[in-house]
Amino acid sequence: MRFLPLFFPLLLLATAEGASITHRLGSYTTHEARRHAPSGWSKRGGLNKRATIPVRINLKQGNLNQAEKLLMAVSHPDSPNYGQHYSAKEVADLFAPSRESIDAVKDWLISAGLHPHRLQYSHPKGAVLVDMAIEEIEDLLQTEYDIYEHESGQPHVACDSYSVPQAIQNHIDFITPTVHFDAKVAKRDDSDQPFKAFNIGDLKISFITPKIQFANLLDIFKQQAVKNCDKQTTPACLQALYGYGKYQQRASMENSLGIVEYTPQSYLPTDLDLFSNMFSNETKGYRPDLVSIDGGVLINTTSPANLVESSLDLQYAISIVYPTNTTLYQVGDPVKRASFNNFLGGLDATYCEALDPVHDAVYSPPSCGSAKPTNVISTSYSYNEADLTLAYEQRQCMEYMKLGMQGVTVIFSSGDYGVAGSAGVCIDPATGNRTVNGTRFNPSFPSTCPYVTSIGATQVNNGSSVYEPESACQQHAFSGGGFSNRFPIPDYQKQAVGDYFAKYTPPYTAAQYNNSGATRGYPDISANGANYVVAVAGKFGMVAGTSASAPVVASILTLINDARLAAGQPTIGFINPFIYAHPEMFNDITSGGNQGCGTPGFTAVPGWDPVTGLGTPNFPKMLDKFMGGKDVTLGLSLSL
Repeated sequence: MRFLPLFFPLLLLATAEGASITHRLGSYTTHEARRHAPSGWSKRGGLNKRATIPVRINLKQGNLNQAEKLLMAVSHPDSPNYGQHYSAKEVADLFAPSRESIDAVKDWLISAGLHPHRLQYSHPKGAVLVDMAIEEIEDLLQTEYDIYEHESGQPHVACDSYSVPQAIQNHIDFITPTVHFDAKVAKRDDSDQPFKAFNIGDLKISFITPKIQFANLLDIFKQQAVKNCDKQTTPACLQALYGYGKYQQRASMENSLGIVEYTPQSYLPTDLDLFSNMFSNETKGYRPDLVSIDGGVLINTTSPANLVESSLDLQYAISIVYPTNTTLYQVGDPVKRASFNNFLGGLDATYCEALDPVHDAVYSPPSCGSAKPTNVISTSYSYNEADLTLAYEQRQCMEYMKLGMQGVTVIFSSGDYGVAGSAGVCIDPATGNRTVNGTRFNPSFPSTCPYVTSIGATQVNNGSSVYEPESACQQHAFSGGGFSNRFPIPDYQKQAVGDYFAKYTPPYTAAQYNNSGATRGYPDISANGANYVVAVAGKFGMVAGTSASAPVVASILTLINDARLAAGQPTIGFINPFIYAHPEMFNDITSGGNQGCGTPGFTAVPGWDPVTGLGTPNFPKMLDKFMGGKDVTLGLSLSL
């Protein structure tokens, strides 16, 4: 972590003064706590308690009790206000913290001995900021800090728990740095484990050196078009599977798709052209618009480990949505890296002050609100839900809700390890530790946030064609899915999840997963995630996982937006209430599972299931429903 050079003297409080604070604000109560550090972290010791670090006290947002109601009013198809989205300013004003919360927290800090000139606050950014010596923070929060070290060598300052006065608890979301481990973890040097050290996402990758010559590849990919989709997924396979073939875009200049990548992930323009030459000649020479957030930059590399994610996302997204513009949100520089919060702060200046300089790289100047959100945003990275605190996840989840209120569709991949967490890690039910030997299922976040659309993965079965039903992906990756341990089930999902438990109760107990039927289930929908042909570092390889299916779904939804914009209608925004109201828009997946944690996992069944959600896109049906039955010209083309 980064220590600032400035040191403040320790302000010791007299016993009488401490008694006065307790009398006015009530006794201290635990605000957040964790039983252990996340997997890969251990205490190192040796913390300099006089070192000074910036502290963020994130204030409770206003009107949160109305948040879901406001979102549903513009997102549910039966609402008279469907599609009447809010502006960014309207959203910021709606959820700004109250003056009461601001004053209460400031009064607490001043009463604790901090001089008012040390406190910073800029309405409506939602946080009180103060530089403090670690020994000051320990006294203020009645806790003890230590240095933790990740197995990659990344240091981090944190505590096991912290407390605040009872009268203050309802005025704050959380304080950082404290118990959170949303840190930027540097990549290992191990070339055989290129993604193991990332704490935001894994990608199953198997690069191949084709046994056939380039001319033969051309024959397989083009002349035979969709005859080999059980072995190699190409743009033609996806057109045939989901039916967006000849749809003619009409509003490409008004429309937009965003792909989020985190440095050091990058792409080579020559790979885009290699892919275009093979599959989509009309896109040759096209480059996505680069929007840099907090130092985001394209690195010059030929390392497949640093190219595969961006190459996969961009090559398939561009092949589907062109000539609609694709925006590449490149987040974080190669040294500091970045987290989801850096990206969210880049979109929303009111969220920047919730960034923690220990967890979320803080840049000078930061990219607060410098980026405009596209109509659809796709992200193929995730955390394990258990690795972050509830308060931290709730605050971030609300940011996705705010994007939905503005008409933005937020897409996340559901994970590649079935019911297990990233890298196949599960939870030890006795200790809560995350380990490969754990037996309790390990859900993925943000997929468990009810305000994002989570995307699972399917496959064309071996020996089958694109005209036969797909199954859940079981080639090199297993569709992430399950039930949250933290977020309650949203109203839009209650019927689907209730039917699932009533008809197909899984053969597991509460010791293995949250079987209450009262928490958020994921994924919501799926798309093919097996054997994608990708151009990386000048050659073709095959990639599998929900990192492939997420941008495909995002691209198909971008085509739906095109039709709506051309007809003078607003963007689709937060789609979950709409898709659960119309499950007939999807190809139901009824076979395959998502093994993990020493079990076969869940099984795909008729209707919604925690493997493939509602199923895969049926573009003609989706277009008909989202357009309200209005006639839109489209067809199916298998030619390239």
